This record gives sequence, C-alpha cells and structure tokens, in this order.
Amino acid sequence: MTRRQVLIVLHDLLATTAAIVVTFFMRFEDAALNDRLHGLALFLPFFIAYAAVVYFIIGLHRNKWRFTSVPDLYNIFWASTVMALSLLVFDYVLVAPNFYGTFFFGKVTILLYWFLQMFFLGGLRVIYRYFHYARTINRSKKSVDSTPTLVLGRAADAEVLLRGIESGAVKKIWPVGVLSPSFADRGQSIRGIRVLGDIDDLEKVVADLEASGNRVTRLVLAPSALAPEARPEAILIRARKLGLSMSQLPSFEGDGPAVQLAPVAVEDLLLRPSVKIDYRRLEDFVTGKAIIVTGGGGSIGAEICDRVVTFGATRLLVIEHSEPALHAVLEALKGKQSEAKISGRIADVRDRERIMSLAAQFKPDIVFHAAALKHVPILEQDWDEGIKTNVFGSINVADAAAAAGATAMVMISTDKAIEPVSMLGATKRLAEMYCQALDDEFSRRSSSGQAPMRLISVRFGNVLASNGSVVPKFKAQIEAGGPVTVTHPDMVRYFMTIREACDLVITSASHALGKRNGDVSVYVLNMGQPVKIVDLAERIIRLSGLEPGRDIQIEFTGIRPGERLHEILFAREEETADVGIPGIVAAKPVRPPLDAIRAWVATLEQGVARGERAAIYNVLRDAVPEFRGEAA
Repeated sequence: MTRRQVLIVLHDLLATTAAIVVTFFMRFEDAALNDRLHGLALFLPFFIAYAAVVYFIIGLHRNKWRFTSVPDLYNIFWASTVMALSLLVFDYVLVAPNFYGTFFFGKVTILLYWFLQMFFLGGLRVIYRYFHYARTINRSKKSVDSTPTLVLGRAADAEVLLRGIESGAVKKIWPVGVLSPSFADRGQSIRGIRVLGDIDDLEKVVADLEASGNRVTRLVLAPSALAPEARPEAILIRARKLGLSMSQLPSFEGDGPAVQLAPVAVEDLLLRPSVKIDYRRLEDFVTGKAIIVTGGGGSIGAEICDRVVTFGATRLLVIEHSEPALHAVLEALKGKQSEAKISGRIADVRDRERIMSLAAQFKPDIVFHAAALKHVPILEQDWDEGIKTNVFGSINVADAAAAAGATAMVMISTDKAIEPVSMLGATKRLAEMYCQALDDEFSRRSSSGQAPMRLISVRFGNVLASNGSVVPKFKAQIEAGGPVTVTHPDMVRYFMTIREACDLVITSASHALGKRNGDVSVYVLNMGQPVKIVDLAERIIRLSGLEPGRDIQIEFTGIRPGERLHEILFAREEETADVGIPGIVAAKPVRPPLDAIRAWVATLEQGVARGERAAIYNVLRDAVPEFRGEAA
C-alpha cells in the first residue's frame, strides 16, 4: 500500500469516527447521551476495525481524489449502506434484546449516521476534486501558451476533452465554449463550459467572443463533428477563412487510453464513414504473438507494426531494405511505451537465404508481408524488378514463414491483381496464386489433430496518405500554386485510410485462423463507393480554401502505361462469400496446382536472367489467363 493510500485509509477511518460521534451528539441529550458514552467508547474501536475491512473490500483506498467521479461516490454509498445495515443488525439482533435492554442506536440514529457517513467520506473528496479542477482551469486561463478554444461536437464527445483538460492530460487549451449539432445540448453547460450554439453559428460565436475579450484561435473537432452529416469539409473551409487552427479529438474505440489532439488532415474528410472494427477480436488475436512485418518501413508496413504493438504482440521483427525507413519506424515504435520486444533488421525479401535465416532465428507466429514494388508506371518500365520483388520475394517470405513454423502468413495484395492489365497486377496475382496453392498443400498434409499453417492474401485499393498516394501529391501541387495534374477526367479509384486498411488486414488474419475457415485464402476489403479522381482533386482544392479553375488549375495528363480507368474488386469468374465481418468479403479465385505454379516461376527466373521481356509476358499470360498486359 502506498503512502497516499495509507493517508486515504486514515481519512476514511477518522471520517467514520466523526460520523458516529457527531451522530450521538446530534441525536441524544443529557441523560440519554451520558448513558451511552461508556458503551460507545467500548464499541467504537471494534466498529472502526470493521469499517477498515469493509472499505478495503469495496476499494475506497484505490481511487485518486483528483479523479473523484460518480463511480467513486457510488462506492461510498455502498460502503455507508453496509456500515448502516451492520449497525442495524448489531442494534436490533445482537445487543438490544439481550444485553442493553433497549435500543442502543435506534432507527433514526442509524439513518442520521448513514447520511453523515456519506457526507464525511465524500465531502473532502469532492472539495479536493473541485479545487484541483479550479486550479487547472485557472492555470489554463493564465498560461501565456493556452489558446482560447471552441469545441465542436456533441456534449458526450466534448466532455471527454474537458475531462482531459481538467486532469492535465490535455495542456495549452482554454475552452471558452462548445458548439453542438444536437438541439438537446443548446443552452446547457458541460463541466462548466457553456454550449453557445450550433456549428452553423461558428462565425457569430467567434465574433461575440472576440467582442467580449476572448479571441478564439483554435477549434477542436470531436468525432461527431467529423461525421459526414456534420459536413466537416465546410467547417474546415470556414475555419480557414476565420484564421483558426484546427485539431481533432480521435475516437476512443480501442485507440488507446490517452486523450490526445491531432491535426485535422484533409484526408480525414474525404471518405465514407469507417467500418466499425472489433478491437477486442484483434487484441485476442494478437496478444502474446511473435510477429514479423516485411516492408515495415513503408506506409502500410509501418502502420501494421504500430497496430500489432498496440494490440499486445510480445515480439516484433521489422524487416526493411531501406536503412532510413527502418530507423524511422523503429524510432516511432519506441514512443508506444509498449512491453513488446521490438527489433529491426535490414534485409531484402529477394535475398532468399537472408529471409530464411531471419525467420528461422525469430520463429514467428504470424508474418505480415507488406514489402512490394507497387508503382504502376515504374513497374511497366522496370518489369524485371517487379517480378524479383513481388513474385520471387513473396515466395521467399512464404517459404521462410512455413519453414520457421509460423501459423499464418498474410500477404498484402492489391485490387490491381484482379483481371490485371499491369505488371504490378500480374505479379501480385501470381504471388496470390502461390500462397493459395501452398495453403491448399498444407491443408491436405495436415493431420486431423493439428491445424495447418494458413497463407492468405488481402486485396484493397488506394490508401490515403500512403507513400505515392494521390492526396499528398495533390496537396504538394496546391502548395506550389498548381496546377493539379489528373491523368483522365473519368479516372475512378477506391480509397480507404491506412488505419482502417491495416485493422481489416489483421481482422482477415484472425478469420483465416478461425474454425472451419480453411477454404478462404483471399480476402477483399470493402472500399465503399469509387471516387472520381478529378472530383477528389476539386474537393482538396476547396478544402485548402481555394477555388478550382480560378485559383488552382486542373490539367489532364493522359492515362499512363498499365493504368485503367476503373478498378474492380472481383474477377468475373471469382466466387464471393460473406465471412460475417463488416468490411471484408472472401474471394474464391481459380487455384492452379502448386507444381504448375513452380514451373511457371522457374521459367520466369530464366526469362528474367536473360532479360527476355516478351517471354516473361507470355509466361504471365499462361499463369494468369486474364492478364491483358502488353510487352513494349
């Protein structure tokens, strides 16, 4: 027990003593009081010892007074009730009829004690909480670094931030008001901060506050203000016109206990509502696992590393061929304050011996294979490098995971692998096929009492803010004054956030390793509705406070080699199946036998060694009949 907890115990026992003594002096007078004082002196030590046991069981000593809240007062209510009922039993069953001849306390006395006990136990706690709250708020107001801030969002969301400010978890914020989209919140106060109106009243409220001497310089958007129906892009535009900086309070569905503000990024406002993730499922799946992530320095790989550490992985090995990228991701993971043992190794997935050795030493439970070459026009030019990384490298990782005894290998694929027209799509589809065939092979070999290793692929489209994504490109072009370049006015793509994609990748792995799911080896993420790239460009320009065609021009540069206007999620001959998880669908593509795939791969190795591009394309068309790419 800590020194602070000892002081709390002493306070509670003194409060109990005071409650009993004050009750007697309030309830009895003269002779009645004198008759009971001797009995009270004998009774009180035993009662205090009993109170210490009751309070310890209920846990009154465990709660910090600066965070006193309804659950703490509820515990005080129960402790006081148990003590009062104990007095009732003592007075009416044990003492009065047998020894004392009359009631030592009486019902009115016990009721009075019950009220006083709750007041004495809770009063100082509430006073301490209030003074801590007042001191924190005054410090925020007086601090030269604190910025007068409006909170946008429903009362329940705003309260999370206000609690964070009170506790000191959020600093340099001085809340001066709340704007809520809920009519029920109007005219109310949330932890002493008034709801000043609707979100549509932003300009008026800012002007009124400035007239009263409180010049607002920041907006904090709660999750309800980022919902599509709240029109967050309009809020961003209006805030920029008013010269206000913006932060967002992230959702608390499993992202961690800390209250942290984050900048509002344009990509946060471009998507449909995110798929609801079952974070408990992910924690149960990842906790205690040893995990390898290849390509861990890339945008997808780094996010998977972050998520598996968040969800409780015991060991993590980050494999990355770029030294700066490896250093960056390891430095970022150090800030997670996780108990996971994290290490990183420089390695290229094309180096079979190196990958086999690292996997054998680490002995992973799960391998996430995110290493890939993925830029369509570049791979059309350097097709041989794409084959070496996306095909040979994926085979090396799959074989290394199997040899090391992993329970699962998850390959990050792409929607471009469906009826591919590019080298990227064809190489990724061939890698999928190898994983499918090896998955089938393990399933046939496995004994009935032992679950086979699973090898699965997860397909999804463009990821916002990832390396090479169109959104950072557009933002950079806008900052440079334009023009914004779009390949074709009818170009359409699917988009999702990095966080959502990676959470669904891990969810897919948990499904693959579940019971009776051995027939599913390719998962497709639900990307929502496709987005026209030109519409996306116009929206980002407007979110930047500019007007397309007037402030920033849009130029069409033409479709690049290997690109198509519309991406698709399923091939025509693929069967699909619902896996019972929001945001994920299973695909059942054609599965060539493992021997055939190995023969194609051997031919590819020979063709790459000789630089025979036409022969390579012929092999890819044999292996992937729907491939429609052309050798230049």
